[in-house]
Amino acid sequence: MKADAARIREEAARLGFDDCRITTARPPESGGHYRRWLASGCHGEMGWMERSRRKRLDPSLVLADVRSIIVLAASYHHPGAPPSAASSGGVVARYARHDDYHAVLGERLRRLCALAAAPEGERALWYVDTGPVLERDLAQRAGLGFIGKHTNLISRSLGNWFFLSEILTTRELDPDPPQRNHCGKCTRCLSACPTGAIPEPFVLDARRCISYLTIELKGAIPEELRPAIGNRIFGCDDCLAVCPWNRFAREGRIMRTCHREEFARVSLEEWAAIGPDEFRSRFRPTPLYRTGWRRLLRNVCVALGNTGDDSHLPVLRRLAGSGEPLVAEHALWAIGRIRYRRIQSTTASGSLRAPKASGSGSTA
Repeated sequence: MKADAARIREEAARLGFDDCRITTARPPESGGHYRRWLASGCHGEMGWMERSRRKRLDPSLVLADVRSIIVLAASYHHPGAPPSAASSGGVVARYARHDDYHAVLGERLRRLCALAAAPEGERALWYVDTGPVLERDLAQRAGLGFIGKHTNLISRSLGNWFFLSEILTTRELDPDPPQRNHCGKCTRCLSACPTGAIPEPFVLDARRCISYLTIELKGAIPEELRPAIGNRIFGCDDCLAVCPWNRFAREGRIMRTCHREEFARVSLEEWAAIGPDEFRSRFRPTPLYRTGWRRLLRNVCVALGNTGDDSHLPVLRRLAGSGEPLVAEHALWAIGRIRYRRIQSTTASGSLRAPKASGSGSTA
């Protein structure tokens, strides 16, 4: 079994994965926490998380007779990439500044899965961020990393910037030792969240998370949260970016081959002019395709409302009259925000002017 596990790790490394660990197929230890999280409604409109709850809490319901789970990491760290919403223009989360990782990693996982299913008679299946498994819990138990207070997995050799994928197999492989938490007293991620989506350590209220609001939410973004989104148009990196473990981040061998530099700095005005046909041709091979055309324009409108000026009003008026209710509503909000800032600026400027003298004579 040790030889089998070693061979799988060697093949994973040959395929370009940046880490590979193995754990048992026992149910995740955090099942109770997950049930309470769902019961609180923190998953928002992500109903699939509730529908797949039983499978997520029992890997044997995903693959009968499963004995081992292989967990893999692929870093998407790109040295020098603009990391935060302080950048000019629109901001796309780091993970999405590449070709779609599902396709990029999927081909390699298929090859590794064939090895995990050998010898004949064994079975295996793989997932990249789409399967009914609690992948971060399994990754922590496999020793690949530990779940941080922001609820994301942290690797002591990769920082925060990596994708997870899994292979479930009926083969019995020697497991790696689990990882313990190394956050210590640090709470930088809680303080960094613009919308207060991490109310306490290890608890994420997705309904307030900018990644959820700009990617998962299908309808209108709550007005009270729109200002905090700033110029983020797809996801948010703030809680990840402040983690001190990122000092160990390194560029991954797989994802560096499909980096999209054009997503590092986005022209909001240009993207506001994208039509449905251009959206499909331009974004189909990328993670941004997941939002759909209307939701991407919705996000662009919010970003323009938070950062734009009078020069952006024509494009926003066009979107307000586009006939797309979701886009129009956010465009009108953005127009109102820009006008409000103009009025505030005018008022503030007027209040700083010196008062005019009354009369021309001396007061001696």
